[in-house]
Amino acid sequence: MNLMLDLAGLEAAFLTICISFVITVMLAPGFIPMLHRLKFGQEVRDDGPQSHLKKQGTPTMGGIMFLIAIIAASLIGCIRLGSVSFEMLQILLLTAGFGLVGFADDFLKIKRHKSDGLSPKQKLALQLVITFVFAIWTYYHASAGHTGGRIYIPFTGNRETALYLDLPVWIFVPFVVFVVLGTDNGVNFTDGLDGLCSSVTSVVAGFFLILGLANFVPGMSVVSGAVLGGLLGFLLFNVYPAKVFMGDTGSLALGGFVAASAVVSGTELYIPVVGFIYMIEVISVIIQVTYFKKTHGKRFFKMAPIHHHFELLGNSETRIVAAFTIVTLLLSGAALVGALYIR
Repeated sequence: MNLMLDLAGLEAAFLTICISFVITVMLAPGFIPMLHRLKFGQEVRDDGPQSHLKKQGTPTMGGIMFLIAIIAASLIGCIRLGSVSFEMLQILLLTAGFGLVGFADDFLKIKRHKSDGLSPKQKLALQLVITFVFAIWTYYHASAGHTGGRIYIPFTGNRETALYLDLPVWIFVPFVVFVVLGTDNGVNFTDGLDGLCSSVTSVVAGFFLILGLANFVPGMSVVSGAVLGGLLGFLLFNVYPAKVFMGDTGSLALGGFVAASAVVSGTELYIPVVGFIYMIEVISVIIQVTYFKKTHGKRFFKMAPIHHHFELLGNSETRIVAAFTIVTLLLSGAALVGALYIR
């Protein structure tokens, strides 16, 4: 199969990249000092790496900047295309909805001056409600890329030739809930080093951008372009040493974007490939907690999530961010070959 891109979608996607980047960059000079004045500073864990203690008080909730940019640029991009698609609205529902949950969590952390905001039960309940609505909507109003409940099997071919599963709604909805919550937690855990989550997710957004263009799902490519542009703008202020953190406002929103993009395109099973870093972050936490309980206090890793383990082994934040981003880039390239060419 020759790779053919939707030229109208490509133009709209490039437009959203530029608009989202500019909005984020323009917001930052006024927004970051405002967070300082409001004392919306990061609460650093006492049991974390000692080098992170100097980050105490660095403004958080910076995800608001690129979240505004993503929504605005996506709407402008769809105006350029001449239509607002179901898949764009579906992705924005999960992205903005989870962003609001993250905002509530961040706000409570700052108000209480603690590293915990919403209780785990409160956060889970809110996420479940949003995800359930999203899952039902995507099943009965599938995107142009696939029919509701269709899951493509990785590396079996492109959209026309691939093997796939057709799940009934009573299996599809729990499956989507598992995918969304697992992905969102993985992205949230990845937000632990300056620029890590932003860099890794920029590459993942690029994957969904190309996939949307090649499979003629313009709504997904438009939102992916907006996410890519917003994160590139945010990285100017988030790379080491970070002037602002995205907070749960940003990381939960990005997790929603990644999961939603996979669901609307039927590529949920590609998440362990393109989101390999997210997956190992979650697995490292599960291993650490389980091992700690089974051995009555011993630790499998020096610290979890795993990026802190590598940090405590003597690696700099910038080296870890570069390594994790390169791994994501290579795996995303392999996933694109599997999704567009193989078979």
